[in-house]
Amino acid sequence: MFGTKTSAAGLSVLSNTLLIVLKLTAGILSGSVSIIAEAIHSANDLIAALIAFFSIRMASKPADSQHPYGHGKIENISGTIEAILIFIAAGFIVYEAIDKIINKAEVEKLWLGIGIMAVSAVVNLFVSRHLLRVAHRDDSIALEADGRHLTVDVFTSAGVALGLLVVELTGLNILDPIIAIAVALLILKMAYDLTKKAFPPLIDSKLPEDEERLVALCVEEHIGPLGEAVGFHKLRTRKSGSERYVELHLVMASDGSIEQAHNLCDHLEGDIMSKLPNAHVTIHVEPCDHECDECTGTCPPPPPAP
Repeated sequence: MFGTKTSAAGLSVLSNTLLIVLKLTAGILSGSVSIIAEAIHSANDLIAALIAFFSIRMASKPADSQHPYGHGKIENISGTIEAILIFIAAGFIVYEAIDKIINKAEVEKLWLGIGIMAVSAVVNLFVSRHLLRVAHRDDSIALEADGRHLTVDVFTSAGVALGLLVVELTGLNILDPIIAIAVALLILKMAYDLTKKAFPPLIDSKLPEDEERLVALCVEEHIGPLGEAVGFHKLRTRKSGSERYVELHLVMASDGSIEQAHNLCDHLEGDIMSKLPNAHVTIHVEPCDHECDECTGTCPPPPPAP
């Protein structure tokens, strides 16, 4: 149950809806800005979960004539929108907290808030772990963004519960808005990290260095005195959602046959795709131009100039 990307996103929608109702009820009854901040955080998470749910469904559509590279970047757009929403929510929480400090607002019925915050932390712990597990398995940036939201909620809900307990024991009401500001700072950090991961693929940034190195190693295994290839260059990579795109130019000995080049390209494509999930590999073959300083191929020497 909830093992697919779409169903996992649906689970997040259900859990966030329940927690929003509980947190808003406790926040209104107690007058606690830290609980209301958590309710806003969960409302933001609900919007993010809905965005993730629909973006995952759209991103999973196969390539078509209008989108020959598929729809994977919809997930990156989703993650970027979620990050913007998080920034806005954090700013609102800080505004409300400062207002409470200025007006010296008091809180009451704290045990209700403490109990709901504890329940929230436990629910989000299990849901976030499940979302991140599915996101890692399916390489889904939208689902990972949602899972990270809920992971932060675990710590913020537990922190708010602990803070409210301190307020109950000490009577220091000012701790409530201070805790809310601390929650907002954690939310801002999460938004920054999510932006760094979701936005770069939208401008076709290359794959991480370790993934590009895997591609290079696959090719280098077939270069040398006993290898079929002379070298490679113009390696270009990018990512769209969970899909990876790899392009390179493979230099072959000029006396090689088309069949040899074809068989080597098939082998390299399979090798690269076995190491990088959801990879699409395009290889352009070109003959050695005899201009290298130290040729490792078996090309015959170039004809003499007339």
